[in-house]
Amino acid sequence: MKIEFEHRQAAHCESGVTSNLLRVNSNGKITEPLAFGIGAGLFFAHIPFIKINNGPAIAFRTLPGHIFNRTCKSLGIPVIRKKFFSKEKAELFLQECLDNGKPVGCQVGVYYLPYFPKEYRFHFNAHNLIVYGHEDNKFLISDPIMENPTTLGHYELERVRFAKGALAPKGHIYFPKTTTEITDDQIRLAIKKGIKKNVYNMLSIPGSFAGVSGIKNTGIKIKKWRDKLGLEKAGLYLAQLVRMQEEIGTGGGGFRYIYGAFLQEADVYLPGNQLADISGIFTKAGDMWRTSAVHAAGIFKGRLGSQQDFDTMGDYLIEIAEVEKKAFETLKKIKW
Repeated sequence: MKIEFEHRQAAHCESGVTSNLLRVNSNGKITEPLAFGIGAGLFFAHIPFIKINNGPAIAFRTLPGHIFNRTCKSLGIPVIRKKFFSKEKAELFLQECLDNGKPVGCQVGVYYLPYFPKEYRFHFNAHNLIVYGHEDNKFLISDPIMENPTTLGHYELERVRFAKGALAPKGHIYFPKTTTEITDDQIRLAIKKGIKKNVYNMLSIPGSFAGVSGIKNTGIKIKKWRDKLGLEKAGLYLAQLVRMQEEIGTGGGGFRYIYGAFLQEADVYLPGNQLADISGIFTKAGDMWRTSAVHAAGIFKGRLGSQQDFDTMGDYLIEIAEVEKKAFETLKKIKW
């Protein structure tokens, strides 16, 4: 069974899956940047007591599944979501969806994906891909971060759908329930909702672990890591920061570029709100995140290592926090 489906490469897995699954509903209007922005995908969180690959949990995007869920909800599209305890029931449901002509999104672990380069395979369970058919005893796979579609055998797909560890997917499968057409008015309303949600997430979550406060607080902590953790462990923590920033999906800098692109596209639907101008601030933030990643790489690779180097790294994040705070405060002031 092969469903008529066009594979399109994207910058980030979940926003790519979302835009590809909504292509029929929107006649191609819901692009990846629109999906990312409507889904309020931009985020930051640093939770030291949760460990991923022996490093602190650091996120540059919202929780897995939220981009798809929020985008569909804001557009008024009902969704089907299921998780499973039984691998057999998970595959049976997948087959039923494909037999009914439904391409589906799946949350998977990347460690056992055979088409991933070995250097990108580590235990991370929040990757997303689309299954759009079944031929010659293999599932047809559209992974949006890959240039071309590929295939996975039954066991290969089962293995990644039931990967163990943090954020275990448990066979998570999701797709739009209907193919109702999305109007421009729905898109305009959804853009407003997405911006308001992202403004709240980055400015108003209590505490100092999330949003712009989380970025600033992480910068302050980095300045103390060398003395508190020792040079080797501090370097590994910075490696974790860079891994989560630049290798998981699109990372800190790339997500800022996508959000800037979202505001540029949103400006077409909601002109007169300076959204295109504000997008430039996020592009600047993306550049700063990329610069900080280069500096962090110098530390964990041993080219840098003085306290001054850690202070500089911390200052990068403190400055980024101020830039992003300014951008979101400007968005907050818009009178819709």
